[in-house]
Amino acid sequence: MLNDLSLEMRLLLCVLAIWRLTHLIVAEDGPWDVIVKVRVRLGDSQAGRAMDCFYCLSLWIAIPFTFVVARHVWDWFIFWLALSAAAALLEQATNRDINQIHPSRRKEGKE
Repeated sequence: MLNDLSLEMRLLLCVLAIWRLTHLIVAEDGPWDVIVKVRVRLGDSQAGRAMDCFYCLSLWIAIPFTFVVARHVWDWFIFWLALSAAAALLEQATNRDINQIHPSRRKEGKE
């Protein structure tokens, strides 16, 4: 099915899916509070901290979508970064908290 779509349409669909999944994990409670329960269980572990950073998590979530878009091995790296970047731009465009500070900068006390 996806193979029948143009590259542009596959890119658009993958970016929207990456943004949706990443946003769900980072900023929402999830259905039946599943995401909250996982976040609490992971606590301050590396995986728990990744759930707090949209930019970090979008890189991981973009990996499987890269193979939907890229046709050649040598394209994987570029498409992986581009998909994550597009999801990050979409997050910035839709984020209502314009004063949001990246989690890594909060720990350092930078504003």
